[in-house]
Amino acid sequence: MSGKTPLIRLQAVSKSFGPVHANRDISLDIEEGRILALLGENGAGKSTLMSILAGQLQPDAGTIFHDGAPIELTSTDKAITAGIGMVYQHFKLVEAMTVAENIQLGHGGGMWLNWAEINDEVRELAAFYGMKVDPGARIADLSMGEKQQVEILKLLHRRSRVLIFDEPTAVLTPSEADNLFATMKLMVGQGKAIVFISHKLEEVMAIADNIVILRRGEVVDRVAAAAVASTVELAERMVGREVLLEVDRQAVEPRQIVLKVEKVAGDGLQAIDMEVRQGEILGIVGVAGNGQKPLVEMVCGLHRPPAGSIRLLGMEWRKFFADQKWDLALSYIPEDRQGLATCRNLDLVDNFLLTTRGGFVRGPWLQRRQAEEKAKRLIDEFDIRPPNPQALAWQLSGGNLQKMVLAREFYRKPRLIVAEQPTQGLDIAATEDVWRLLLEAREQAGILLVTGDLAEALALSDRIAVMFEGRIVATFAIDDREHVARIPQMMAGLEITA
Repeated sequence: MSGKTPLIRLQAVSKSFGPVHANRDISLDIEEGRILALLGENGAGKSTLMSILAGQLQPDAGTIFHDGAPIELTSTDKAITAGIGMVYQHFKLVEAMTVAENIQLGHGGGMWLNWAEINDEVRELAAFYGMKVDPGARIADLSMGEKQQVEILKLLHRRSRVLIFDEPTAVLTPSEADNLFATMKLMVGQGKAIVFISHKLEEVMAIADNIVILRRGEVVDRVAAAAVASTVELAERMVGREVLLEVDRQAVEPRQIVLKVEKVAGDGLQAIDMEVRQGEILGIVGVAGNGQKPLVEMVCGLHRPPAGSIRLLGMEWRKFFADQKWDLALSYIPEDRQGLATCRNLDLVDNFLLTTRGGFVRGPWLQRRQAEEKAKRLIDEFDIRPPNPQALAWQLSGGNLQKMVLAREFYRKPRLIVAEQPTQGLDIAATEDVWRLLLEAREQAGILLVTGDLAEALALSDRIAVMFEGRIVATFAIDDREHVARIPQMMAGLEITA
């Protein structure tokens, strides 16, 4: 640390939610021209701490200093006025409006605005930071990486000096992530301070200057990134034990077909053929937006396939979903854990019952006490924090909410699992647990794994299918080294294999 007064200093900041201590006596400095990585397992208190800094939450104790003077950030407006802004995992943009209109939202300027001047201003700001964003483009038409750039431009346009990035690469392709890091380096070169929250330790090693590690709401380590020898060492510092993120994927003899897709087309899909057998994991890889979402939604019964056929557990699509059992059938782990997988204002017991209630019904009666007892056991088994069945879904961190969804779906003992980005937002220890669970589950189930993490697909899959522009351009065994080496080219549409 330099001797210069930090731009932001948090001193003995604490925050509790009932009996749960989310933050306990946390002190840290955020310095100009530096990137501070904030690490910790799911539920360690990172998002709570940054929500306090962004004015969304108020601390129970402690002081925040801004340029050496104490400041009370009692609202997001006060934080923005102080030059503090946050880029959230879930973007806060108006989809029907243009880039320039979203950036202008919340600004003054009277009744009449000079949109030509505003567009030029946004265009110049984007160009200065190496972003290629059209000010007149509609948000709904942009890629996830472009939407994130708009969120960043909103903060830069307000002259934010402190920018907080919460899991910024979770929804980005590798090239979009590289563009983000280039932009971040330009920003710190301009004297801005950045707080970077991520579970991707290789990114932390590449981009951070300093690292602060939280565990159960307390700071347990502070270190310069240059002083950390490897991601293995960093993982051990974070978790408190050695974590290698390696799994022993023993071969399992594939058995009966549990999913068969034939000539499925429509909603951007083009004649999709594939099958999944009990005892195997089929990994679907591809850049986001190439048909993975409509394929998953058709397989899981959210949309009827416009053309072609889908058979699940030997039954035709319509028959399967007309009389679907709560257990020993299909479990879907959706990417949208906050909107589709759970109800944010229900407690964990009711969220558990969303897909398992069939196992707790006797006649017209719901046996909620038995469901609560089972939920408690799963919360303990999956180390979900806070360990309180009465906690509401929105009170959990994204990673802990994902663990709740996984606990619920594995409890159903499915014969077919569709896992869509199952470890997105999970810390390295939780990711290791999920990988182990998926490999164990294929003993009794066939698994369709849809992931944007190529390393995850290669670690878990028995076969890989590459999607591009609504087609499966190649399917091959994981030990086919020639095809595996060409996956990036196939994902980009540069190579099409029969």
